[in-house]
Amino acid sequence: MARIVMADDGISFDGTTPEKGPLGGAESSFVNLAETLAARGHSVEVCNKCEKPVDHKGVAWRRIDDGLPEWADLFIANRGDKLILAMPGARKTIFWTHNPAGYMLKWRYLWKMAAKRPDIVFIGTYHATTYPAWAPSGQRHVIPYGIPEMFRSAEPGIALPPPRAVFTSNPLRSLDWLLDLWAKEIQPAVPGAELHIFSGAATYGSVGDAKAEAMTRVLAQAEAMKDKGVVLRGPVPKAQLVLEFRQARCLLYKGDINETFCLAVGEAQAMGVPAVVKPIGSVVERVVEDRTGHIASSDKAFAEGAIKLLADEAHWRTLHQGALELQRRWGWQDAAAAFEALLP
Repeated sequence: MARIVMADDGISFDGTTPEKGPLGGAESSFVNLAETLAARGHSVEVCNKCEKPVDHKGVAWRRIDDGLPEWADLFIANRGDKLILAMPGARKTIFWTHNPAGYMLKWRYLWKMAAKRPDIVFIGTYHATTYPAWAPSGQRHVIPYGIPEMFRSAEPGIALPPPRAVFTSNPLRSLDWLLDLWAKEIQPAVPGAELHIFSGAATYGSVGDAKAEAMTRVLAQAEAMKDKGVVLRGPVPKAQLVLEFRQARCLLYKGDINETFCLAVGEAQAMGVPAVVKPIGSVVERVVEDRTGHIASSDKAFAEGAIKLLADEAHWRTLHQGALELQRRWGWQDAAAAFEALLP
């Protein structure tokens, strides 16, 4: 058994947060890794901006303002530059990054990375390319997020879902583009088709507050498109999202250069929901062309892929089955084992 300390100095959350409401992908993955490492027999303590100390699912959540422990076998510094040198007594330090690594090329990161030379864990192949070879680090590893067990083991919808598409990502990640394409090309070709949008600022905590006005504008556009079959649902807890995926025919998402893993697509794929994406950022790592969805090279191809999934039952069943067969293979037990392999 190893003593593992994980630290985060971003938004306020703890292990109970995902059970109460929506939580961003990086934060929910942080929770999942901590809980899985604890379940595998390790002593896991998290130091972050939780409102109060709490012990949950084997993980000790403590306020980072109260200080970090003096030592650990493994210290996982999550994203923030102030954490890189925060635990000199750790036998090994790992820097876990989630966003495109351009932000790490600022001086306040570079000098600390050069001084400490921590191993870096990226969450995908595309993600790893965003940190140049010349930049300081220890060893570099790619460990994808695990797909949460609630999606991997959930019973998929048995009957053919209605012609319902879903969008579950950040509204600022091309939802306006999707709404335009839906109204002009997709919905007119499939009578009765609906686009359900599970999205909003609440998922992103204080970061979402800062961008709430821009998000509100896009969501207002969606709200005004009820006559086009657009249904604005708002962000929901993961447990409810499982139920919603059982009633969805496909997930539609353009992709984004800032998308380094895309849990939205990964979770849907694990539930057997085919996805239509464009070759942007990391989403191509989540979809297998013509096996679990479509990677569209143009807006026209995107619309055609969506229409076929919404209207062609045989095509949907083929890609639905392909997603179930191929996209449930990597969970948090696999990701935690990969982190364990980095223990000193």
